[in-house]
Amino acid sequence: MLSVEDEDMTKHHTYDIIVIGGGPAGSTVATLVAEQGYRVLLLERATTPQFKIGESLIPATYWTFKRLGMLDKLRTSHFPQKYSVQFYSRTGKASSPFYFFQTNPHESAVTWQVLRSEFDQMLLDNAEEKGVAVRRGVGVRHVLFEGDTATGVLIQNADGTRETLHATVIVDSTGQRSLIGKQLSLNTIEPNLKMASLFTHYEGGHRDEGIDAGATLILHTEEKDSWFWSIPLPYDRTSIGVVGELNYLLQNRRDADGRLDTQKIFNEELEKCAPLKQRLEGAKQLLPIQTTKDFSYRASRIAGNHWVLVGDAFGFLDPVYSTGLFLALKSGEMAADVIVDAFRKDDFSEAQLGSFGPAFVNGMEAFRKLVYAFYTKEFSFARFLSEHPEHQGGIVDILSGDVFRKDVTHIFPDMAEMCPLPPEISLD
Repeated sequence: MLSVEDEDMTKHHTYDIIVIGGGPAGSTVATLVAEQGYRVLLLERATTPQFKIGESLIPATYWTFKRLGMLDKLRTSHFPQKYSVQFYSRTGKASSPFYFFQTNPHESAVTWQVLRSEFDQMLLDNAEEKGVAVRRGVGVRHVLFEGDTATGVLIQNADGTRETLHATVIVDSTGQRSLIGKQLSLNTIEPNLKMASLFTHYEGGHRDEGIDAGATLILHTEEKDSWFWSIPLPYDRTSIGVVGELNYLLQNRRDADGRLDTQKIFNEELEKCAPLKQRLEGAKQLLPIQTTKDFSYRASRIAGNHWVLVGDAFGFLDPVYSTGLFLALKSGEMAADVIVDAFRKDDFSEAQLGSFGPAFVNGMEAFRKLVYAFYTKEFSFARFLSEHPEHQGGIVDILSGDVFRKDVTHIFPDMAEMCPLPPEISLD
């Protein structure tokens, strides 16, 4: 390991770890490895904090925040506290809120709704405080390989100059850019989860009172062809987005000239969601409608010789249960542990760096099965729990993110009798 007392690292361009991407997954792995005394460089292409969706945390993020030393910063932030998630049926009927403290009396049952530009910057600032060298405005052109071994990265600075940087371990945290995944052709799209989303922020609008004020709301439209999220944020903002199958939401809505009026589509879907429309009466739309393809995908490998994938660089799962930030943070935490162990063993093989993969994928699978249940039009969580009240705790455990700390698989045999669940996907 190179010590921080060694000669200027920008001169030698050599590090223990290079992390590509400054999102939550990248910040987490960088911070936890740097805390162990290793030389970590984090490269972020954006020069300033960016607007992003994926704004809702789930309770199990608490344990990663604890390791990162972020809890006090979040407690003193202005981010709304989140106690629950609540679902609305296509008829507009609200379920009882799924309060996370129903199965978890610990303070970790309360989490936050975050404005991503501020939240991501908090994580990067924390990383720098823990010894990570952060460089903004740096684009990584590609990862360098010698045979099947990652050796470094070719970068382009904001002034157009290029550099070659080397490290013992390369961590890809590039999100859906999935730099290594695309270089090595690792990614496979899940054909049954080809979704798209339209989203914006509103100012004003109705919020419930007390502990329900910070709840995430999931609202079906009349025919269950799409669903909306409603996430309360600071500054009296609310994140509102609609998700539906790509063909339904976008491809079949173009005009005769092939143009797509995303505001018109958003408004048409909102008309089909009476409870949300009522909540937004008098509210002001702050941003033009933005669009993204929410294709669920996964890489066939989570690591190789001297490289690791974390967060969306490994896989993306439909956003309905707000799992994106949790899986980013958890994969960063798990990857950090195997990387530190790799340095101690002097073993940077795929077997060592990918050793967290099976456990991580098992956790993703629990969320994935619940996603399939949600998109089955004939399936109702209310009816499922009416017939199987013993599974209430299991549902709340998954919605809380307790898929790595508890066995939640006991709910799925009964669920499979009411809706088709996907076959397990494992790493190659």
